[in-house]
Amino acid sequence: MHYDLIIRNGICVLPWGEARTDIGVRAGRIASLSVSMADEADEVIDAAGLHVLPGLIDPHVHLRDPGNAAVESIPTGTRAAALGGVTTVFDMPNTAPSITDGDMLRWKQEYASRESWVDFAMYVGATRGNTPRLGEYEQFDGVCAVKVFAGSSTGDLMIEDDEGIRQVLEHGHRRVAFHSEDEYRLQARRKLLTEEMSYESHPFWRDEECAFLGTRRIVGLARRARRPVHILHTSTAEELDWLAGYRDIATVEVLVNHLTQVAPDCYETLGALAVMNPPIRDRRHYEASWEAVRSGMVDTIGSDHAPHSLETKAKPWPATPAGLTGVQTLVPVMLDHVNAGRLSLGRMVDLMAAGPARVYGLQAKGRIAMGYDADFTLVDMAAKRRITNDWIATPAGWTPFDGMAVTGWPMATIVRGQAVMREDTILGAPVGRLACFAP
Repeated sequence: MHYDLIIRNGICVLPWGEARTDIGVRAGRIASLSVSMADEADEVIDAAGLHVLPGLIDPHVHLRDPGNAAVESIPTGTRAAALGGVTTVFDMPNTAPSITDGDMLRWKQEYASRESWVDFAMYVGATRGNTPRLGEYEQFDGVCAVKVFAGSSTGDLMIEDDEGIRQVLEHGHRRVAFHSEDEYRLQARRKLLTEEMSYESHPFWRDEECAFLGTRRIVGLARRARRPVHILHTSTAEELDWLAGYRDIATVEVLVNHLTQVAPDCYETLGALAVMNPPIRDRRHYEASWEAVRSGMVDTIGSDHAPHSLETKAKPWPATPAGLTGVQTLVPVMLDHVNAGRLSLGRMVDLMAAGPARVYGLQAKGRIAMGYDADFTLVDMAAKRRITNDWIATPAGWTPFDGMAVTGWPMATIVRGQAVMREDTILGAPVGRLACFAP
């Protein structure tokens, strides 16, 4: 039998467990999980000593396009994703201008289909003006979900009141993703800030109740509307404990930063380069996040890749913009957690491949199985590397994990049977296409 691509000798992480098997790819899809030694292919990748994972997904990135290409863009951000072992990204709508109408969706569809190095999906932003058309917009090719900023946004993307959120939930039927900090509490607590405060005061301003209150309100509205919601970047022990009672209506994302960094140490070490929303919190919340991973409460892990230039990040708090780079470092940092025994490789794959596919209705991705897209992340679990700023492809040029030693590294990124990265080298030309979702 002849294939376009054969991956031989790897330890494959299949939905039913790990197996040493050879994979055959034809026309961008998985054609066989039992290729014989007699079979041939146009290209053969020897994965001896490597684990073959289903293509890993970052369901939470801000590629800033349209915006400022000197900070990030779809070409540079998806190149960073490919270097980091990510085969599909879901891009947020708070760009300049925002992705909130049919014209901008069509522009982004065409642009990403031409310039993305990996497969691509986009959120459509909810506004008070476009709410009646959200059911239409969520059906556009490549749209993964409606995104609602119930706190921490500007302009027409902010929908902070119960009636506005209720109306969003009544238009359309797919899962809605929420930034759930409570804007009213944010504004009230801002009055408590003084000039003497520093970066480590960020979690004081955006405290636990700010996040928990937002989540309680949103999930209550979702239950009444019978509309599923996804709570993005869940960051508190209180939220994670409470959400266990609402699994019929709410799924949960946790960010890699909340699983890796701890306050106040991160602010003392990194200053502005630790400032993100919701904030990195203390060890109690860090431990609660890991317990939620172990218990199955967490459905997806993302990076919330949101780059800013070092010049703007250097502004004193609270003027410094919130947001960190992360799409390129997501996989190495999570592999290091696997090697440290915090979660199994299978659980990591569930959170970073099967989980996003399940939550968002992503079709033909998220698992190594017959007929699925031939997306693979090949990793060396024993590789010892150090993350450094000079490895980062994002034009902003920095990572909050600069200098971090990790065990485990992505060695190849394969998108629909085409290798776009091998051994830290980008190959060929952009091959990304729009991801497909259930209607």
